[in-house]
Amino acid sequence: MKAIRTTPPRPFDVTALFPQLAPLARTATRLHPRPGAPSAHDSSVGGPLLWPADEPWPYCDQRHDSRASLRILSPSDVRLLRRDRAAAAERLRRDPEAPEWTPEETAACKRIKGGRPWFDGPIPLLPVAQLYARDVPFPCPPDADLLQVLWCPFDHDEAGAPYPRTVLFWRSSDTVTDVLDAPPEPPVIQSDHYLPEPCLLAPEQVTEFPNPRDLSEELQDQLNDESRWETIDPARYNSYADDPGELYLNNLCHAPGWKTGGWTHWNVTDPRPLPCPECGTEAVPLLTIASSEWDGGSGTWIAEEEQIPQPPRPLGEPDGNFTKIDITGGNDLQLHVCPKSPDHPHIALVQ
Repeated sequence: MKAIRTTPPRPFDVTALFPQLAPLARTATRLHPRPGAPSAHDSSVGGPLLWPADEPWPYCDQRHDSRASLRILSPSDVRLLRRDRAAAAERLRRDPEAPEWTPEETAACKRIKGGRPWFDGPIPLLPVAQLYARDVPFPCPPDADLLQVLWCPFDHDEAGAPYPRTVLFWRSSDTVTDVLDAPPEPPVIQSDHYLPEPCLLAPEQVTEFPNPRDLSEELQDQLNDESRWETIDPARYNSYADDPGELYLNNLCHAPGWKTGGWTHWNVTDPRPLPCPECGTEAVPLLTIASSEWDGGSGTWIAEEEQIPQPPRPLGEPDGNFTKIDITGGNDLQLHVCPKSPDHPHIALVQ
């Protein structure tokens, strides 16, 4: 938690142009996960959990898809592939004329791509994230200061969208004195994109505004009216976007990447109510599990510390994908909870 990531100031103060947005501002906490070696006492993505030794580890006992078209891997397979890719990237950085793959790496890749025998039984859940309230603000029950997110590393067709099924655990960290050292791992997983790379966090609070589709039609029309943006230097305006809608959506309203809080980012579907399944209260964003820290349209959100040239990424990995998670081809998995009782059943949304 010692690293610092600083989001650059937004290109423009959108509330100066559209004062109606000011009361709609919300705080989000960007987590900025970066590969590291977290312990059970750290807030992390993909790290070990502060899990009581006397508490059973959770399993998924639902049916899993065993179709031959799925490339079944084991967590150890995925870790070996990642080490080999990182070694290849470093080798080519040192010597551009070096072979892209060594014979040993090629053989390992061929073996792993052959898949694993199907495992027919309950699947141990994988740790996805652990957040301590001392590090990251998020809505939690009054007797808890720790959120643990796990998932089944297979797609489950939830509400017509296949994605890993998530489970939340809320704890008081003070009550955990004997920590489980070696939790069970799934013998097989559906995709290497469902095994998070262990990452430490560098939390940073930023201000967000609603998705354009969450705004009134009148305000949407104003945002799309180019004449309302005439006070902005055209040279600066054109360097960020081709039209006002793109400028607002990509640069002014939502921070990309892993975060808590903020606004729901509607990307795949239109906005819809998200009532708590238990009491009907409108749910609020808890955690965004992101496929990338940024993409081609959101470069203004890249942390200042990473504006300088970075070492090459392992082969085949896009910039900004530090956790190595990918949700349905680049989307985010947004978890929402009841603001009155966060321990009510949560809502997962792919956007």
